[in-house]
Amino acid sequence: MFSRLSRLRTRARTRARVGAPAASHGGADAHASPAPAGAGRTGPRRQHNIFEAAAAYVAACAESDEEAMDEAAGWVSPEALSFGVGELACRAVIALARERDESPQVVARSLLGLPAA
Repeated sequence: MFSRLSRLRTRARTRARVGAPAASHGGADAHASPAPAGAGRTGPRRQHNIFEAAAAYVAACAESDEEAMDEAAGWVSPEALSFGVGELACRAVIALARERDESPQVVARSLLGLPAA
């Protein structure tokens, strides 16, 4: 996954050098609402926030859907995506730990196939 993020960072830098429009970086404008009803497909493109991008990216990774991964990765900067994926991982481990009545460390090590500490 980190090699994919590294490739995306390289793509973003290349796009910036050739003058392609930059993706949202998860700032204040990243929380913009979708285009109003009735605004056809030619209206402004909806901007996604880092958590939407992370959820879509991780779900696509789980399904090995390269096209969906690339699309989600283009919604925000690689740094923002990395932050969102980390936040999603933390929340997922906490939720599983509560569900299993185990510590987050035990759950995280179990998910990664590591022996108990």
